[in-house]
Amino acid sequence: MRYVDGFVLPLPKKHVKDYRRIAQKASKVWRDHGALEYRESVGDDLKTKWGVPFPRSVKSKPGETVVFAWIVFKSRAHRDRVNAKVMKDPRMAKMMSKGAVPFDVKRVQYGGFKILVDA
Repeated sequence: MRYVDGFVLPLPKKHVKDYRRIAQKASKVWRDHGALEYRESVGDDLKTKWGVPFPRSVKSKPGETVVFAWIVFKSRAHRDRVNAKVMKDPRMAKMMSKGAVPFDVKRVQYGGFKILVDA
């Protein structure tokens, strides 16, 4: 069954365009190494009246929004193989170099997920 890596991260609104450029490049790297899907989305309706709003979960600060992203793989084993290749890819090293990342990596939430419903 397919497998998903999910991310939620805070992003200064002034860096949305910069982040989009990085995400477009990252999507190419993941797809080149076999990821089935790569999606990144930026917060639009984040003031919920129930549950824990994403801004609170990532401790967003004034002037920040939230990015919700996911990558789909054939399986967890496939994810592990793809991610190993991605982490060795020189394009990723360049994107992740000091000062190139426009968000606080210490507040990124990440996890791997088994798909429960695929409709």
